[in-house]
Amino acid sequence: MTAHHDTAPLAGISAERKARLLSGRNFWKTEALEEAGIAAISMADGPYGLRHQSGRHDNLALFDSDKATCFPPGVAIGSSWDPDTAARLGAALGREAAAQGVDVVLGPGVNIKRSPLCGRNFEYYSEDPHLSGVLGAAFTRALQAEGPGVSVKHFAANNQETNRQTISSDVDERTLREIYLPAFERVVTEARPATVMASYNKINGVAASENRWLLTEVLRDEWGFDGVVVSDWSAVTDRVTALKAGLDLEMPGGAMGHDAEVIEALRSGDISESDVDASVARIAALARRKVTSAVTVDEDAHHEIARQIAQECAVLLRNEHQVLPIPAGARVAVIGAFAGQPRYQGGGSAHVNPPRVDQPLDEIQAIAAEQGVTVSYAPGFTVDGPRDERLVGDAIAAARRADIAVVFAGLSEERESEGFDRDTIDLPSPQVELIREVAAAARRTVVVLANGGIVSLEGWHDEVDAILEGFLLGQGGGRALADILFGRVNPSGHLAETIPIQLQDHPSWLNFPGEQGHVRYGEGVLVGYRYFATSGMPVRYPFGHGLSYTTFETRALSITRTGVDSATAHVEVANTGDRAGKHVVQVYVSTEAGPVRRPVRELRGCAKVQLEPGETRTVEIDLPRRAFAYWDIAAGRWVVAPGDYRIDVCADANTVLRSSALTLEGEHVAVELTMDTPVGVWFEHPQVGPDVMDTLGLTGAPVTEEQLAMIASMTMRQFIGISGLDISTDALQALMTASRSA
Repeated sequence: MTAHHDTAPLAGISAERKARLLSGRNFWKTEALEEAGIAAISMADGPYGLRHQSGRHDNLALFDSDKATCFPPGVAIGSSWDPDTAARLGAALGREAAAQGVDVVLGPGVNIKRSPLCGRNFEYYSEDPHLSGVLGAAFTRALQAEGPGVSVKHFAANNQETNRQTISSDVDERTLREIYLPAFERVVTEARPATVMASYNKINGVAASENRWLLTEVLRDEWGFDGVVVSDWSAVTDRVTALKAGLDLEMPGGAMGHDAEVIEALRSGDISESDVDASVARIAALARRKVTSAVTVDEDAHHEIARQIAQECAVLLRNEHQVLPIPAGARVAVIGAFAGQPRYQGGGSAHVNPPRVDQPLDEIQAIAAEQGVTVSYAPGFTVDGPRDERLVGDAIAAARRADIAVVFAGLSEERESEGFDRDTIDLPSPQVELIREVAAAARRTVVVLANGGIVSLEGWHDEVDAILEGFLLGQGGGRALADILFGRVNPSGHLAETIPIQLQDHPSWLNFPGEQGHVRYGEGVLVGYRYFATSGMPVRYPFGHGLSYTTFETRALSITRTGVDSATAHVEVANTGDRAGKHVVQVYVSTEAGPVRRPVRELRGCAKVQLEPGETRTVEIDLPRRAFAYWDIAAGRWVVAPGDYRIDVCADANTVLRSSALTLEGEHVAVELTMDTPVGVWFEHPQVGPDVMDTLGLTGAPVTEEQLAMIASMTMRQFIGISGLDISTDALQALMTASRSA
């Protein structure tokens, strides 16, 4: 249950004075109430690096922020599949926040990547709620252990930038519960974040900041959240309704706040002083955790942490002929503007001002000098410009002279950022043309990608030998990429989202980004890989895919029951290659049990393990009751359907390595039958169903399967009215009574 905060310090403070605590003092700070011992709280953006503005401030990163380490963004951390990596980032970011006097860091972002076009996908982890939740909880625990709090965001169903302040995300309840809320639920229940940020958008027509079902009934009453609910910046339009719904703190405040509306509502009796007191008490509790200890950050040490984190995140998609790692003595042509002007972070409010940035070209040249590798460089293209024939010619000439051409390609910040969605997943055409021309000229070609959202690989994929998806790797990414290219680090990243063959194949394509103020989540629970695996739609690379310089084998799977509807998977894995490496164990659950359509498989557990050559280890993955449950909209709760389940250990969402069957007792959801319940539901009722045919006089009657199907779709009242049968109403009443007692 939700905790009740102490309101005693508020005694004697006027209601109007307390009401002013419910919005910020300025862009980044809250109001203080010194007579009640409530200090001002300082906030700053920071899903992957602190954007603390001690000078002029804004929400679009137009003005400079203080220097801070730029760690890999969420898109990269998601590809690490590693809660320890997320925790390392959280801890380092927590120390930097404490050093700069920041009390609350605005992150992590755990929204689901519903569409690859979302302009803010660089900030989010995955298309899967389990992976997003595990990483977000690890980040939150580690950051808050350093003193500052987090603001997990954006709650909820904020999955596009198009019309984000006004769009209504129209989502059915089961889809919300199974896809868009679980990551928040895990962070709230397992990591106890200091704050939760309500998103800009509406959910089924009701603004998130004014949504009592979301902020009070689900967040507080069901999940037990006792922290502060804060608005996204300038998201509130009706402050009084928002307060009633459970929004404690409106940001930014000052001239943009709505204190006068709250004060007027107090005077009119529209809200009570106790309503204000409840929110003020939560804000006061947050203020008591204000950072006060002096913390010093070692800039060099944090740069090294950023590098090490980046090493965990890059995904080796393709490696034909084992062209990577680059061998000693090779002649290498580095091609592409991004080698010298790296794209390493996202755009918008999360933009970080780093003290330094590793340049991939410099780092490649440094390692090459140690390994007898010669390196030439040709930019080949400008980051945002049109095709330049001179640059292209130089690049092709360099490729012809080399053993391996390494092309750095990707998207500029102008092509993807907070505030707008992309309209294509294609790389810019000048880059595609250059990749193809270089591949035709070079003996071997490697493409290194830098992008916040996935990009299409079509039109050039089969013409190159290797593809290293770097996504965005932060300020240390240049060295991390060089280390992977030369084999000093074994790649261990795996895709946290599917790369489709074409955008039109994606389940969100028909309904993204919506129209006339509404976006319909028509794919339901079949989001991302859930759709691709279930439909059999071919993809370029599936969710969970990632190659290594060594080889791994999943040798055994056994299942141990830990409860009536829970289990533990024991997965034996071995490194069968000649290099140390990290392997991601992926455990999925599959079933057709129950009254709802289930995806063919859903990720329910994962673990990243380091294995030396020849080493074998057994990894345990817990599968609690929720791993087998669906959200039952009639019962209004999580239900495990009785029946058969399959536990799949997979290389990716499409590739099953080992399987084990499991039969669960589950539970039958008792439906209270009425005369307006479909006859088919009467037939299927677990308690009274066997007696329905007799009661209706259909047992032994010459009724065809087609007629039964027609009957099943009618309500009992309709069937009695048109059947012409002499049906006992007393007998039906007895069955209805029995269904209620069941």
